[in-house]
Amino acid sequence: MITPEKPIRPIRSFVIREGRMTNGQKRAIEEFWSAYGLSVKDSASPISFEACFGRVAPTILEIGFGDGGALFQMARRYPQKNFIGVEVHRPGVGKLLVDVHNDDLKNVRVFCEDGNEVLASAIADSSLQGVNLFFPDPWHKKKHNKRRILQPHFIELVKSKLEVDGYFHFASDWEPYALEALELLDNTIGLVNVAGRGSFSPRPDTRPLTKFEKRGQRLGHGVWDIVMTKPAVSSRM
Repeated sequence: MITPEKPIRPIRSFVIREGRMTNGQKRAIEEFWSAYGLSVKDSASPISFEACFGRVAPTILEIGFGDGGALFQMARRYPQKNFIGVEVHRPGVGKLLVDVHNDDLKNVRVFCEDGNEVLASAIADSSLQGVNLFFPDPWHKKKHNKRRILQPHFIELVKSKLEVDGYFHFASDWEPYALEALELLDNTIGLVNVAGRGSFSPRPDTRPLTKFEKRGQRLGHGVWDIVMTKPAVSSRM
């Protein structure tokens, strides 16, 4: 008897470590999710940014926003833009919702789901002005490198969601990961390194300094930024 093959489970770039949620974070998810929360399963596929935000505006997606510090600062600094955050860890989601609600920001929406699934199912092609991936888990051990989110298929997915002249901004404080990312991105047809092939970018003003990065700076840790753009004509430049 031939048994059907089991579907191959995708390799996740994250492990759910729920951690401790404060009462405020729990309340924020319970009370504010209906105002700010999005779901791949429950949303139109792809979602309508105009319907979500009640306006047409440039939209930025941040994957893996952690505690939401950078996303919150960007949303407050650029009220003319829409920001969508994606994070699997609920304490970070709760923290961001607290900050967004307390500041009465209207330009933030949140997914508590896998970034790959959000990109593939919920985001229309050529719809994003930018995608930010700040300090993703570097999976330091060589045997775990396959879990890194920045893989060729992920880069192609991001590229397909960017509008012409849209950008992808990657930042890491783990140099081996940054060097791997630089090689992968420089060899992606259809993306151009704004700093020049083989070069990292100085930190753009659009990426806020978080408390974790400031602590790293005090300890002498480096940070490597890569900014790629999607030109109208495919290029290997």
